[in-house]
Amino acid sequence: MIIPIHAANPGPFTGAGNWTYLIPGRTPVLIDAGVGEPAHLDAIAAHAPAGPGHVLVTHAHGDHASGAVPLATRWPQTRFSKFPWPGRDAKYDVPWQPLADGEHVDAGDTTLQVIHTPGHAPDHVSFWHEPTATLLCGDLVVRGSTVVIPASTGGSLSDYLHSLRRVMALAPARLLPAHGSVIDDPEAVLRKYLEHRRDREMQVLAALEAGLQTVDAITDRIYSGLAAPLLPMARESVLAHLQKLEHDGLARHSDDVWYAAN
Repeated sequence: MIIPIHAANPGPFTGAGNWTYLIPGRTPVLIDAGVGEPAHLDAIAAHAPAGPGHVLVTHAHGDHASGAVPLATRWPQTRFSKFPWPGRDAKYDVPWQPLADGEHVDAGDTTLQVIHTPGHAPDHVSFWHEPTATLLCGDLVVRGSTVVIPASTGGSLSDYLHSLRRVMALAPARLLPAHGSVIDDPEAVLRKYLEHRRDREMQVLAALEAGLQTVDAITDRIYSGLAAPLLPMARESVLAHLQKLEHDGLARHSDDVWYAAN
């Protein structure tokens, strides 16, 4: 049994807020730490009065990891683990234990396998429960929306597409994301994600070939009419696509000026 527990943190960048997931049993395990809201901690305590024995964090973005310190304060015996992100993990002052790709971790009365799924963040992992073909997928996908690839702060579109394909190969029956509802048609959603990124890449490449040379100019063309608060995320998406095009030999840049490679 996996118990969804809301992190009580709605906002402009988190939408309705984060879902964390508690796996009860001999050693209760919490997937993602939330942000330390008292309502979140109280909801955890309602299911696990002694607290989670182990917290597994999908990645070091604040809405997933910043609750580690409040959790450690309330339940000092709790262990914390994540895939390492050097230079970032120290932002959250708990003794992190490193996770490794392919590692099996005890969770309640079962085990989870660590699946490194970078792209949204270099340290991003998902947790695979093979007996039920369930993937706790963090920020890998969100039903009805797309995932930001923050290219200027460690995101990589090339890595992200590889991660989507790796997850497709697992043939999961359902995905439990950190935002939004449960995804019970993973293959269809993952295919739509890949198609969306292919379409966006063609738009970015067409903008380059039309002579647009900056992230801002390409963003204005592709995301015309987008609300101002969302433009920073759109720029990150454009930059991520430009970096992938450069990796694939289809674009090049000098300082902040970009060109089609042909």
